Parts: sequence; C-alpha cells; structure tokens
Amino acid sequence: MKILPYQPDQTNLAYSVGMTLDRFIKHKQSDFPFASGELSQLLRDIALAAKIVNRETNRAGLANIGGAFGQTNVQGEEQQKLDVIANIRFMRALSKGGEVCAIVSEEEDAVIDLQNASGKYVVAIDPLDGSSNIDVNISIGTIFSIYRRKTPAGSPITEEDVMQPGNQQVAAGYVLYGSSTMLVYTTGCGVNGFTYEASLGEFFLSHPEMNAPKDGNIFSINEGLELEWDSIVQAYIRSCKERKMQSRYIGSLVADFHRNLLKGGIYIYPSTQKNPNGKLRLLYEANALAFIIEQAGGKATDGSQRILDIQPTSLHQRTPLFIGSEVMVDEAVKAYSRATAIPAV
Repeated sequence: MKILPYQPDQTNLAYSVGMTLDRFIKHKQSDFPFASGELSQLLRDIALAAKIVNRETNRAGLANIGGAFGQTNVQGEEQQKLDVIANIRFMRALSKGGEVCAIVSEEEDAVIDLQNASGKYVVAIDPLDGSSNIDVNISIGTIFSIYRRKTPAGSPITEEDVMQPGNQQVAAGYVLYGSSTMLVYTTGCGVNGFTYEASLGEFFLSHPEMNAPKDGNIFSINEGLELEWDSIVQAYIRSCKERKMQSRYIGSLVADFHRNLLKGGIYIYPSTQKNPNGKLRLLYEANALAFIIEQAGGKATDGSQRILDIQPTSLHQRTPLFIGSEVMVDEAVKAYSRATAIPAV
C-alpha cells in the first residue's frame, strides 16, 4: 500500500473559500478555558438563528411576512411581522442549545427564564433592528450581548445576573442583513467579520481583525430631529458641515454602525425633547456595539460617561449614544465638557 503525505493544491484550479465560522470558533476556543465549549456552542446557536432569519428576510416580499403585525411591543413601537418571527427564531435557538439560562429581548416586556438552571449565560438581544425598513428593502440587523451569570449554576436567576454593566460582557456581535449577510462579533480579543455564503450555508471569515479608522469623515444622525437636540449637538453637527464632512444616515442602527466601523465616522443618537434619556436601549443595543467598537479601536459614550461603565437600573433602559472613530467621539465629548465646565471664580 502506497501512502503519500498531503500536498496542498498548487494548480489554482479550485480557489480557497476561506475559514468557516464554525472552524474559527473552534480555533479560538482555547482563549476561554473557563467556558468548556459552552460559549462556542452559544455562538453557533446564534449563527444558526441568523441563517434562518436571513432566509425569512429574503422571502419577505414573497411570503406575506412583511408589514405590520398589528401589535406594539413593550417600547410602544409597532411590531412588524418579521420582528415577531426573528424573536421566535432566536428564542428557539437559544432555548434549545442549553447554554443560556435567561434572555432579555426588545420584544419581551420581562426577562425570559428558560428554566435551564445549569445554563451559564444570559443573552440580551434585539432580534431585528431597523424593522421599519423591511418593506422598503433597506438593510436591517440583529444585535446581541452575552454575559456570564453571577449566581451559581443550578440556582434560580436573579436581577444580579441580568443587570450587568457592559464591561462584564464576554461576547457581543451583530448580524447585518443587506446586499450580503454578515455576522460580526468579538469575545474581547479583537473583532472579526464573517460573510454568509448561501449556496454552502456557511459563514466564512471575510473581515479578520477589524479596526475602525482613528478618524473619519462621516456623521450619522437623524437631522429631522435637529430642533429637538440640545445646543451642544447642534453646534457639533454644524462644525461637521463646516468641515465638509459627509452626512450618511440609513435609519438602521446596525447598517449605520457597520459603515462607520469600516470607513470611519461617528453615529449619534442624542437625548431629545421627546426622549430626554435617549432612544437606544442600553442592554441589547448600546452595550453590544460599544464593546465591538472599543475592541476595534473606537469609542462609545453617552456624552459624559463610557457606555460600558453605565450600571443598568431597568430592563429596557435607554441611553444617548455617541459611537465611532476615536477622534470624532473625543471631539463630541470635549464639546460637552466645555459646555458643562464650572467657570473659575
């Protein structure tokens, strides 16, 4: 019997499709000796649900699953049919995996106890961000945060397990459903992006070691609310325009964030007259993206405090958000610092 060592193909007849998400997770599993494989499996469960939501999103115009569901969620926002579908898909994937003991979802008014006392993780998730854009075929997304529970496995979940600041996250990420579908995540060891190859049913590493540009030329804010901003935000945006920066605002948080992560820029959703505490949710929107941007070299603040250091006090707590390239966020923070400085006596 003849035995030959494997020799990589040198003919270039078959190009490499790259590293799959599953293989990448296995390769990085040694970074988390405390996890014993549960965190890796949890990320796979999220990826599976994302594939299913991607399929449903692509079928929305054909399967009568676009449009409003006819109910409002706990936020007082009208639910879209795909909001409900995405919530169901992620709930199923996370409950069947066995690693999660509790879920906080934008679509649920209370913590969902999965009755899995041995689960080591709590997941906070916005199953479908930007759902108002579904019917006009604009990019939408999923945002998720993963925390290790504080109480011992086997005991009932408590408020301590859920109400953790963002600096306690062990992983966070988002899925962008757009011209291509991408999953971007961090476990505190850098940021990596994976693009979905539908014909193979796999996410492949396409954006390794993502880094946000230190500075940028894009500002993203809903200028329709300009009259509701405070004078500091108005002055900052005016200075951006005076410097001939580009205004880019899609209205889907994940899409706007993703563009600025790649190209450099700042996303702002400040406090307004209607929403004095801001509009974006701390637990399952701001914390996840803040963790990602910091791992990519950027910053995230509420205007005075680092997002990841905010102690949550309620499940659907809102926060102002300034997030993106380091230089641009620092400029916005300095504007607030100057405005609130105590005059010398």
